[in-house]
Amino acid sequence: MITKASTGSLFELHFRARLHGPCFRCLEDAVLDLEIDAREYQATSPGESEDLKTPYVADDKLDLAAWARDAVALELPDKILCRPDCAGLCPVCGKNLNDEPHAHDEERGDSRWAALESLREQL
Repeated sequence: MITKASTGSLFELHFRARLHGPCFRCLEDAVLDLEIDAREYQATSPGESEDLKTPYVADDKLDLAAWARDAVALELPDKILCRPDCAGLCPVCGKNLNDEPHAHDEERGDSRWAALESLREQL
């Protein structure tokens, strides 16, 4: 929606977006529904002030694709999850802990620390 004012134009963008991708924790398919609301202002005579210009208007044309892309990027969460309580993958065997919750009896040490372990035993 475009609202004309005596000092410039106010652009409003409203849409829904559905994104599909891998879950950050378990790598299963995750679906994210976003409600996008964005506003931009372009002054009739902005002069040198960058605050009165929108980067999406050039030569009196609105770059709607770039504006929508940036608006979606700003709404994305830090981590996209398949569900809020996703348990992730087992760090030992790699199985999905949502499907097969389990624990390993013995905690394995990292083989890269074996030399330090032998030094500790000598002390």
